[in-house]
Amino acid sequence: MAFSEFRPLDEKSLIDYIKAVPSLSSKLGNNLDGLKIKEVGDGNLNFVYIVVGPAGSLVIKQAIPYIRCIGESWPLTKERAYFEALALREHGRLSPEHVPQVYYFDRTMSLIGMRYLEPPHIILRKGLIAGIEYPLLAEHISEYMARTLYFTSLLYRSTTEHKCAVAEFCGNAELCRHTAQVVFSDPYKVSQYNHWTSPYLDRDAEAVREDNVLKIEVAELKSKFGERAQALIHGDLHTSSVMVTCESTQVIDPEFAFYGPMGFDVGAFLGNLILAFFAQDGHADQVNDRKTYKEWILRTIEETWNLFHKKFIALWDEHKDGSGEAYLPSIYNNPELQGLVQKKFMEDLFHDTLGFGAAKMIRRIVGVVNVEDFDSITDASKRADCERRALELAKFLLKERRKFQSITEVVSAIQKLHAI
Repeated sequence: MAFSEFRPLDEKSLIDYIKAVPSLSSKLGNNLDGLKIKEVGDGNLNFVYIVVGPAGSLVIKQAIPYIRCIGESWPLTKERAYFEALALREHGRLSPEHVPQVYYFDRTMSLIGMRYLEPPHIILRKGLIAGIEYPLLAEHISEYMARTLYFTSLLYRSTTEHKCAVAEFCGNAELCRHTAQVVFSDPYKVSQYNHWTSPYLDRDAEAVREDNVLKIEVAELKSKFGERAQALIHGDLHTSSVMVTCESTQVIDPEFAFYGPMGFDVGAFLGNLILAFFAQDGHADQVNDRKTYKEWILRTIEETWNLFHKKFIALWDEHKDGSGEAYLPSIYNNPELQGLVQKKFMEDLFHDTLGFGAAKMIRRIVGVVNVEDFDSITDASKRADCERRALELAKFLLKERRKFQSITEVVSAIQKLHAI
């Protein structure tokens, strides 16, 4: 079905659409009788349809020209679907075990057809709220981040390859602007879209807006976000952008993808795990105090960074004599110098990770669109207590990030603040 202009699909028109696209209908065994279609787009931006038939299944995702959770008062380009499809294919090529396959993309309709991640896959954030442990999460997500970030950087690519790739993703500027606004701007000023647990956090939100040191640090991070084309980043790698089972980890929804600082992805994921940690007290009850689960989250935070560090360096060592032009072998030509370069690079990346992760945490507590981890705590007073401790840690990490030398020190800081 060829459309000359964009139109939103509903469940009925979607069936007709699938019938007309062989690469989609074939995934359903060309048997479209008895299809079950369910719209599950509970996110902030898009319509998402699960299509299940007797002989197959798939997911259809369609971008609409505004932010779904706000409405037409906040327009947003539907071209984001193009960049999402590009990123899914590139990241899928680099980390096929952790990215769902794209079957079809229609630019006119801003529509992607892709693999359906069947049950028991669930959104990681929901699993964290439910208190489910995922023993392979750190192993899998560190693999995804190490491979996608290393292989799309100048550590592996030539300057020509890298610049061409950067140019391709420059068109996703509107979503970059949106991210910059909600992460680095709105929480630090009065904004109609900001939201927090009022009245309990009224003073805390005001304190963020009055904190000059915090604003200076955020300005530096905003500059890096806007100016540093380090690697092809997912751009929104929070715990609702990951689907999991105990054996599988799949990264979805890279519509914010662009060439930016590596630490933005790593920080987003770790920052959301920290939010999940602080939310656990709000989900504890007499049957389960969540103490053991909180310990698992802290181990996962530590293991994720340590495994990412190990795998990233291993890739760098394996390809150090390749075509990457960041550190030419003719210059960085002995093990001692190579070690110094890697140490400096990873230290900077670690501090970026802490800064960006902290900024993402602050945004989720006093900015636009909070997180279900906290929002699902029905007692507002208890919810605010959890959020306040997370906010205090985030401000501390953002201001003092350069003083941390290891993820173990970060975990200790989390434990210390949590105990107060």
